[in-house]
Amino acid sequence: MDEEYDVIVLGTGLTECILSGLLSVDGKKVLHMDRNDYYGGESASLNLTQLYNKFRPGQTPPEQLGRDRDWNIDLIPKFMMANGEIVRFLTHTDVTKYLEFKQIAGSYVYRDGKIAKVPSNEREALGSSLMGIFEKRRMKKFLEWVQKVKDEDPSTHQGINVNQDTMTSVYKKFGLDAGTQDFIGHAMALHLDDTYLEQPARDTVEKIKLYAASVLRYGKSPYIYPMYGLGDLPQAFARLSAVYGGTYMLDKPISEFIYDESGKVSGVKSGDEVVRAKKVICDPSYAPAKVEKTGSVVRAICLLTHPIPNTENIDSVQIVIPQNQVGRKHDVYVACVSSSHMVCAKDYYLAIVSTIVETDKPEQEIQSGLNLLGPIHDKFVSVSPLEKPAQDGTNDQVFISKSYDATSHFETVCDDVHDLWKRITGEPLVLKNRSEEEAA
Repeated sequence: MDEEYDVIVLGTGLTECILSGLLSVDGKKVLHMDRNDYYGGESASLNLTQLYNKFRPGQTPPEQLGRDRDWNIDLIPKFMMANGEIVRFLTHTDVTKYLEFKQIAGSYVYRDGKIAKVPSNEREALGSSLMGIFEKRRMKKFLEWVQKVKDEDPSTHQGINVNQDTMTSVYKKFGLDAGTQDFIGHAMALHLDDTYLEQPARDTVEKIKLYAASVLRYGKSPYIYPMYGLGDLPQAFARLSAVYGGTYMLDKPISEFIYDESGKVSGVKSGDEVVRAKKVICDPSYAPAKVEKTGSVVRAICLLTHPIPNTENIDSVQIVIPQNQVGRKHDVYVACVSSSHMVCAKDYYLAIVSTIVETDKPEQEIQSGLNLLGPIHDKFVSVSPLEKPAQDGTNDQVFISKSYDATSHFETVCDDVHDLWKRITGEPLVLKNRSEEEAA
């Protein structure tokens, strides 16, 4: 291992694997190592035995749950926006040839104690149970404006400057009530909290357009999900890296980072071996002294024997519970997939409920989501730290990713990949657009 590389990547979480693949395609000599003997790190998919070993060491899974090979349980399940950035990563790198996707059947939002389908266009707004007749008309006008607004055509702006006017002022112009603002901001634009209300409207308008365009692509909902779970995603990018000359080593614990006299990283040590590189990329767990904790996320993986009630018996769904609906500062997310996605045995469903921790009783904070699931066959609860790099990495050339947040979609992960790429290379990441046929 006395070879020198351009980049060493530590950890096989999705963020690290995407970067490893992109850097290999870009001609960099990449060595990718993980202390675990499996791919995926925090974003791995586990079989039944692995799940029980992780959450209940020494306990054997009940026989009624079936065989290990029928289960691929995501530790951190997230859905992909059909027209979102993660799909652009996949198509840009041609990783889609290693994967098969299935649509998520529904996108719902919690309002006034009930769940309802998120209206994705003007027609659905008029038929939605979320609003009264007059509010429906106002929502329809708002969505029509979002779809039509074009920078180069001032006649489409209706007197609104999306670069300056806040979302609060836009909502006010269209006369939308607080409940409608909730599901637009949190279930369509997928904002993490209400700080967006005082920001310029452009970001929210773009996010709503993305949501609507993603629904339009396949109908029903804007989300897709890989067959056999998310664990195949890191492996697909690992294959890509290998095709372009990247080297992978699993089951390699890292004992320390090596630095030169100027304080820049020059390699890493694994046991008695040292491997050299001028840059290191890693997840927070490999550089605990270089990260700061920003909070915690609580997740409950729930095994169900039925679809989630009040969702028309669909096999998969995302439900967003906006913070204001349950008196919180952060949204609660519910994601559900089933045996039709090859992630659990026949007649079972996998639901996960997650949120950012705000109190010293994390499990109680996801109760609003658990209540929507109906009878729960079994439940595995975890609390994980949310960490981010304390510095941007330019001084010591150690570039650290952020922890995976509570959201049930990939948009924030993609933001982190873009941010890391710019810090590592000094250039923005430019993704090529491929044809619709290749992307589908």
